Amino acid sequence: MKTLTLQVQDDFIPNLLNYLEQFKNEVRIKKDKNLEYDSYFYERQEELHQIKDNIKNGKSKLISFEDFENSTNQFEKELELKYAN
Repeated sequence: MKTLTLQVQDDFIPNLLNYLEQFKNEVRIKKDKNLEYDSYFYERQEELHQIKDNIKNGKSKLISFEDFENSTNQFEKELELKYAN
């Protein structure tokens, strides 16, 4: 038995399931638990893998939360000075 992945419009799912009902001995429908929790699971997974690869190959830099916080605080001070009344 082969496994396929289908992308189906939400409003078409009942029609598709009704159609597949006639093939219930030949087709088995299995829900993907990952997609039940997060309908964008695989897109997010791919994005996270890309981020990880970018960090590994030096395209992106991973900084500590402390560095991020310091940078954000400095930026906030600069904005306050620039836009002070």
